[in-house]
Amino acid sequence: MATSDREPDDLTLHDLIEGPTQDLTSARAALAARATPQVEATQDLSALAPPRSVDHEVDGTSGDPRRRQRHDRPGEGPGGRRRVDLARLPAAGGLYRRALLGALPGMGGRRGRELPAVELGVAGVTVDRAHLADYDRVCGFRLADRLPATYLHVLGFPLSLRLMTAADFPIPLTGVVHVANRITVRRPVQVGESVDFRTYAENLRPHERGRQLDVVLVGSVGGEEVWRGVSTYLGKERAAGGGPRRDRGDRQPAPAFSAQWRVTPRVGTDYARVSGDHNPIHTSKLGARLFGFPGPIAHGMWSKARCLAALESRLPEAYTVDVAFKLPVPLPSTVAFSATTGGEGWDFGLHGARDGRPHLIGTVR
Repeated sequence: MATSDREPDDLTLHDLIEGPTQDLTSARAALAARATPQVEATQDLSALAPPRSVDHEVDGTSGDPRRRQRHDRPGEGPGGRRRVDLARLPAAGGLYRRALLGALPGMGGRRGRELPAVELGVAGVTVDRAHLADYDRVCGFRLADRLPATYLHVLGFPLSLRLMTAADFPIPLTGVVHVANRITVRRPVQVGESVDFRTYAENLRPHERGRQLDVVLVGSVGGEEVWRGVSTYLGKERAAGGGPRRDRGDRQPAPAFSAQWRVTPRVGTDYARVSGDHNPIHTSKLGARLFGFPGPIAHGMWSKARCLAALESRLPEAYTVDVAFKLPVPLPSTVAFSATTGGEGWDFGLHGARDGRPHLIGTVR
């Protein structure tokens, strides 16, 4: 399926709800097509009671009983969370449509006040090489069999999305702000490896503009944890949430830049296509305005991936890359990348090319 030729400004409200929100990679689209109606229809995670036994698609394909493994689970994971194993990755498009419809007046239900005590898992997620190559091109990585650190976030994102679109999740997906992301690579993951994912939310805490929480996504190969991502999200609320205040001191001067990148509106639609993250604040002027932005903004994870791509040849085998998302990157705009090295790793940033205002500040350790 080709990307829509229309510019983001041309999308209507109908397009935002019913339009091009399906994940377009062949492998993941096939997984979504085989998704069970019970999983897709579930509105509340409390209804996802784990069955006594669950079938796992080990290699992401069906029809070969020799490749299927049956596991009995007691139904409880670490931290007292109930473990729910899905047979396959959810369909991202349907989850986004549910979230958008729930944001309309009279359509949304009452949000939970606490984090759901549940951990979602899916086994045997494989990589589609064409999709990986498409992702590499959009984000600036070299074409290779080693997965970029940020690609594992994309690969397991539908599972986290399923968690965040549950009716009782305390922060609604629409309008949520991604404020930070930390990825730990314990060893490189190759394109031919099958990855098991699990996801859960933790550390719900007050913030001066609402509430924050962390969504944890863990990738394992052969029972060994090889990758971990922690995304911090802010849900803005009318009532002040208290908590720590932002540093309002003088902004530090922008460092010397080593590269400039022109970020066009196509970045928003192309990254949505390869990531499955179709939040309309990134792809539509109307969608952005509905959630308080003057125009579309780049995905934070695209910005992080683009910075890592610039450091790709200098990254170690195992590392942690931590970023804080500061100001949104408007589409279109020109941004400037900077990186400095020390004894412990790299410090890098993305700033406005004209005004030097920070969009992203990160470290590699």
